[in-house]
Amino acid sequence: MKKIIITLDGFSSCGKSTLAKQLARELNYVFIDSGAMYRAITLYFLRNRVDWNQDDAVQRALQDISLDFDYNDATGTSDMLLNDENVELLIRDMLVSEHVSEVAANKWVREFAVAQQQKMGEKKGIVMDGRDIGTTVFPNAELKIFVTADPAVRVERRYKEMFEKNPKITIEEVKDNLEMRDYIDSNREFSPLRKADDAVILDNTNLTREEQLAVALRWARDRIASL
Repeated sequence: MKKIIITLDGFSSCGKSTLAKQLARELNYVFIDSGAMYRAITLYFLRNRVDWNQDDAVQRALQDISLDFDYNDATGTSDMLLNDENVELLIRDMLVSEHVSEVAANKWVREFAVAQQQKMGEKKGIVMDGRDIGTTVFPNAELKIFVTADPAVRVERRYKEMFEKNPKITIEEVKDNLEMRDYIDSNREFSPLRKADDAVILDNTNLTREEQLAVALRWARDRIASL
């Protein structure tokens, strides 16, 4: 059976990563979390006080960054490695969330990450989620899905996720963070978030995880069968 590249793009907290992981598992494909890559770069910049508004500083810092994924037997997914350190939990911190869109908007950061992502997809058989995967990273992907959901539902989902790690967080903080990230992602100069012309829309506002997986799997299998 031929393998394809499946891209999932959309705003924060639309459930892209969850769906991408499920799809990869069902199809026996490799899941690549592009968002984790940008979060790892953001973590490095924060740790090392790199000014991401200064291109020279960014270019120098990127030379010292190595990104990789390590399969986690316990979770059945891949953890993010930053310079061989497992930072999967650290990159989900609110401080990283507050700055990742700014860092990801930098031209040099995007070029660095996109080059690595494209190399990972050379053999196909991958599922990757992000903001510009179907438009910039893999414009020729066989299946492009644009995931969306009602903003209020997205805030609630993100709040529940963050509350488990930080019970002091408020829903207002989460709402403000998502609105800021949406604005930056959609208006950045390089590779802004937008739906690819040939992408199919999956609105999961009223869908369970199982229901959205069923829809995406049908699309994927139909596309594979048509090759």
